[in-house]
Amino acid sequence: MEFTANQIASLANGTVEGDGEVKISTIAKIEEGHPGAISFLANPKYTHYIYDTASSAVLVSNDFVPERPVKTTLIRVADPYTTVAHLLKMVESMITPQPKGIEQPVYVAEGVELPDDIYLGAFAYIGKDCRIGKNVKIYPQAYVGDRVVIGDNTVLYSGVKIYHGCKIGNNCILHSGAVIGADGFGFAPTADGYDKIPQIGNVEIEDNVEIGANTTIDRAMMGSTRIKKGVKLDNLIQIAHNCVVGENTAMAAQVGVAGSAKIGRNCMMGGQVGIAGHITVGDNVQIAAQSGLKESAPDNARLFGAPAIDFKAYCRQAMYVKDLPALYKKVNDLVKSHKQ
Repeated sequence: MEFTANQIASLANGTVEGDGEVKISTIAKIEEGHPGAISFLANPKYTHYIYDTASSAVLVSNDFVPERPVKTTLIRVADPYTTVAHLLKMVESMITPQPKGIEQPVYVAEGVELPDDIYLGAFAYIGKDCRIGKNVKIYPQAYVGDRVVIGDNTVLYSGVKIYHGCKIGNNCILHSGAVIGADGFGFAPTADGYDKIPQIGNVEIEDNVEIGANTTIDRAMMGSTRIKKGVKLDNLIQIAHNCVVGENTAMAAQVGVAGSAKIGRNCMMGGQVGIAGHITVGDNVQIAAQSGLKESAPDNARLFGAPAIDFKAYCRQAMYVKDLPALYKKVNDLVKSHKQ
């Protein structure tokens, strides 16, 4: 399917500079541009590509000022990154058919009512007393345990496992291998080893949450482990029992959150961040990759390091560490000259 630059600008509330009738049939990264493709420029590090890209059009911000002439058509928009996300959704809807119906074989417990518009893939399992919302898609080999609630428009990709009693909201996406509601890591030390502490709570996931492949969220010992609305979790993340993750918080791959930690809203965590148990992270906190947080953090903090400290303080320390070899040599030379 083809669009002109003018048509795309109309869809994106943008303006065109250059050939508005140029044909666009695909999307490409700006450094890999080719005729017929539209690219975008959101990160200043990629600005130099715009002068030589072969893409037929490039989405740029309204305030972009080229330093020299560009050969491609520019489409100016308020936010190029958000605009390309909308375009990708449109393309996905056109090229990816939506599965429908109930494949065979599947297991659905007696008495469970399935909506007319459900998709249920082969070898899926639906346990007793489950409640399934409208337009839900459950892909092959997914497991939905007893008494699970799944909201409208939610997607469970192949191999998702949801243990008994858990609740999933509306418009959620759970990618392959995600496990929701496995037992929390609860053991009491004894003279003979460890006694398992029963984990009788559940996991509650609110609306508009996306959970990456092979991410695990443990059920609470009592009460609920809670993932609030709008949360985005990458692949290979571990959320332990009785944690709370606040609204619109995003975590990159391999973040680990220990038991009973409370994470605020609108937080951002880079890959491999570790959060100690029983601490509170405020709202709007940013934690850089591979940091380890062992104590509570206030609202709006920016943290880096292990243990994590204020981002600017960490940068200053890094500068000092870089200068240590020269400082050591200087001190050593002073000591030698003093002995002489």
